[in-house]
Amino acid sequence: QVHLVESGGGFVQAGGSLRLSCEPSGRAFGGYTMGWSRQAPGKEREFVAAITWRGGDRFYADSVKGRFAISRDYAKNTMYLQMTSLKPEDTAIYYCTADLYTRSVVAGTSDYWGQGTQVTVSS
Repeated sequence: QVHLVESGGGFVQAGGSLRLSCEPSGRAFGGYTMGWSRQAPGKEREFVAAITWRGGDRFYADSVKGRFAISRDYAKNTMYLQMTSLKPEDTAIYYCTADLYTRSVVAGTSDYWGQGTQVTVSS
């Protein structure tokens, strides 16, 4: 069974930083694009960031460009989302996702999803 396990969420004041991690288990994700989506209370789920298998291409939502950075550590089989200059509007549940196709990760229709980790940013 495939699992994507997120960690690193928490509570932070505006302007602060957090690093989310996602570690897949149950299968190898070689060749898969991985990414992050988020869902705030009362809002639809939205794409945040994606990184292709070789890490050569990275994609970001306009709302997080310049503040968030996505990366992969192949030795540790882990993906990260470094979030800086956090704003209250970044408050959401953040989901790790994976799919063979980058367009699916960006569209929010990935085949694989984690359970999510809560990020709360206070003003």
